[in-house]
Amino acid sequence: MLDKRSPVPLYHQLRIALVDRIQQGEWKPHEKLPTEDELAVLYGVSKATVRQALQEMVQADLVRREQGRGTFVADSKIQFGPRDLSSFTEEMRDFGLRSASRILDQRIIEADCGLAVKLNLDEGSPVYRLERLRLAAGQPMGLQTVCVPCSLAADLLNTDFAVNSLYETLERKFGLVADHATQIHFAVALDRRQAGLLKVPEGSPALGGERLTFLRGGQPLEITHSVMRADRYQIQLKLVRGGVTKPLKGILRSNS
Repeated sequence: MLDKRSPVPLYHQLRIALVDRIQQGEWKPHEKLPTEDELAVLYGVSKATVRQALQEMVQADLVRREQGRGTFVADSKIQFGPRDLSSFTEEMRDFGLRSASRILDQRIIEADCGLAVKLNLDEGSPVYRLERLRLAAGQPMGLQTVCVPCSLAADLLNTDFAVNSLYETLERKFGLVADHATQIHFAVALDRRQAGLLKVPEGSPALGGERLTFLRGGQPLEITHSVMRADRYQIQLKLVRGGVTKPLKGILRSNS
């Protein structure tokens, strides 16, 4: 029950209680919550208090309200903070999700000026380019395009990356171990092609990213451009006053 003597508003107490029940798995993604009347009776509060608590949960993308049907637990998101350098396959494996890929394009290209600078190559150098649709538990998660210098790995075209991890292949077949990376994130709106592949409306918000990965000696190994579904991914950081940003392990709230 809620504490009516507490200075914390009742709607906020109720929100905390409902979120806790969702996080504990009592109500799973797409499952319907009790009605406003039922929650009001259960927690001994007014319908107005229930409505305000649910509205805050809607704004936080924790639940969704459907006219005439009720309130449902929203799709959960995979939440990432600074973490170990790993591939998409390894990340999904850590979360207990089966990963898969659909190859959209793979070919050898010539590095333009921008790509050559980032990969420390001469302009026009051959580069292996791979574009994939990344899936987890059968759900489209994002689009990733990776470029690897052919001088480091000459015959990547002969590997089926629909079922193989690029990082694991580079390490096992070529002895190339990713050591560290720099990564930036930015907001993007999905164009028609991207939205169609990710099965969301055109113009939907997405999380864009560029990661440049290096070998131990500082030589660039690969560059990856990603566009991930914003309704499935979040970035979470722990900020410390007077110190450095501390890494948080990725947190999975799966709807698989």
